[in-house]
Amino acid sequence: SLFLAGFVEEPERKYCFECDSEEQCQEWVEALKRASYEFMRRSLIFYRNEIQKMTGKDPLEQYGISEEARFQLGAHKQ
Repeated sequence: SLFLAGFVEEPERKYCFECDSEEQCQEWVEALKRASYEFMRRSLIFYRNEIQKMTGKDPLEQYGISEEARFQLGAHKQ
């Protein structure tokens, strides 16, 4: 099984992956999605901290995201 991965910002860059099975392809696709989410999450935490250092205010406070939730931005509270 084959699948292609690309970048929205650079559509000319494409990567072709070959897997032994459809299940393995799905595992790769999910791993790539998680890696992308983790990168964005870490970037958000970094920039949130930088803005807070510069302004003295939490930029996400107005959206109801508390300091305690800063490392669990993707989690849903029940």
